[in-house]
Amino acid sequence: MKYPVYSQSGEKVGEALLPKDIFEVPLKQDLLWQVVRSQMANQRQGTVETKTRGQVRGGGKKPWRQKGTGQARHASIRSPLWRGGGTVFGPIKEKSYKQKINKKMRKAALLVALSAKAKDKDLVLLDDLKINQAKTKEMAKIIAVLREKVDNFKQGKTLFVLPALDGKIVRASRNLVDFATIEARNISPLVLLSFKNLLLTKETILQIKKMFSEKDKIA
Repeated sequence: MKYPVYSQSGEKVGEALLPKDIFEVPLKQDLLWQVVRSQMANQRQGTVETKTRGQVRGGGKKPWRQKGTGQARHASIRSPLWRGGGTVFGPIKEKSYKQKINKKMRKAALLVALSAKAKDKDLVLLDDLKINQAKTKEMAKIIAVLREKVDNFKQGKTLFVLPALDGKIVRASRNLVDFATIEARNISPLVLLSFKNLLLTKETILQIKKMFSEKDKIA
């Protein structure tokens, strides 16, 4: 697939051939849904916990005698029937929400997500992106110029995938609204689908291609 390449000043500088086995994979919505669902479930911490009647404080004394009061019989004020009593079948910290997805499925879903971005023209390909100083103002100016000059740079959240860690770009982007950075080795279907625009450089494409060519590198 031939795709236009832009400079960081928004000028079209040529075209690049995107790897067919990465950016032209057939859309498999069921696979993508299953993998994204598992990744969302794996992010759940499971820290919510309720107390049973045996864990709630107090309730050692019978609230009133068994017979003769005209009221229903009760053994403890910590019964689930009482206000402030224990909870029946409530959440516990020991519960795990993790779902296992094998590496082959995660890799295939990531390819589907990348292909969908390219197909929908939600991908913006840059020749390179460099800044002199780690200043938010400088990075914001580059993004504003790209939004103005690049037709398929749509409004919405943007993810810039770095080929490797770049401290200047990371620091300069940290305070930008609806803009985030991530290293190529950390991308996942859930992350890609959380952003409208995907910003890549030609070096990032090479890094992604290298990742898929190496066995078991996609986690």
